[in-house]
Amino acid sequence: MNWFEALLLGIVQGLTEFLPVSSSGHLELGKVLLGVDAEKSLIFTVVVHGATVLSTLVVFYKDVLILLKGLFRFSWNEETSYVLKIFVSMIPVLILGFFFAEEIEQFFTGNTTFVGSMLLVTSLLLAFTYFSKSNKRNIGFIDSFIIGIAQAAAVLPGISRSGSTIATGILLGNKKETIAKFSFLMVLIPIIGANLKDLMDQSLSQESSVAAMPLLVGFIAAFISGTLACKWMINIVKKGKLIYFAVYCFVIGLLAIFLI
Repeated sequence: MNWFEALLLGIVQGLTEFLPVSSSGHLELGKVLLGVDAEKSLIFTVVVHGATVLSTLVVFYKDVLILLKGLFRFSWNEETSYVLKIFVSMIPVLILGFFFAEEIEQFFTGNTTFVGSMLLVTSLLLAFTYFSKSNKRNIGFIDSFIIGIAQAAAVLPGISRSGSTIATGILLGNKKETIAKFSFLMVLIPIIGANLKDLMDQSLSQESSVAAMPLLVGFIAAFISGTLACKWMINIVKKGKLIYFAVYCFVIGLLAIFLI
C-alpha cells in the first residue's frame, strides 16, 4: 500500500464510519478496487478505526466529560443511567467478539458479492425509517439492548454500524436528536477494545506489510474526514433524510454484486 492508496482509504473510512453506508464494506470494496491485499492490511484497518474513535471524542468531548463527572459522583443520576445503557448496548457485540472472533474474520477477505448483499440489507433497514413518524421516546434499557443487537449485526462488512443502530433507534420511536449521539458514543469502548486486542496479537504485525508513512497518512485522512462526517450525520438524522442513503447503499450493493 502506498501513501495515495492510504489517503483514499482513510477518507473512505472516516466518511463512512459515521454516514450510514458501512465503513467496513466500503473499506473492503476500496481495497479490492485498489488491489490492496486485505489480509496483509489488517494493521491499516486498526489504525483508521482508531482515528475515527479519536474524531468521535473530539466531536463529543463535552458530552464525554459530563458523563464521566456524573459517573464518578458514585450516585444514581442521569449520567450514570446513560453510561449503564451504553454498557447494556455493548453486551451483544462483546459476546460476538469473545466467542466468534475467528468466524467473523473470515468475512473480511474481499468477497464483494457478500459485501454487496449486506449493503442491500442496510438499504432496506434505512428505507424502513422513512415510514417512522412518531419519535418521542427517550432511550430505555430495553431499547439499548435492541440497538446493541443491531450493532452486533454490523460486524459483517456491508452492514452499516451507524445506519443499523440509528435506524433501529428511530424504528423503536426514540428521539432523533438523541439516537445519533447515543449511536456514536456506544461504539467507543468496543472499537478501542477490539483495536487493543488486534495490536497485542503478534500475528497482526507479522502479516502486515503496510509501511509507517501510509499508516500516518491514512490516520490523518480518517480523522479529518471522520470529524466532518460525524457533525454532518447528526444534522442529517435530525432532518430525517436517511432515505437518500438507502438509495445509495442499494446502488452500491448492486454494483458490488454484479460489476466488481
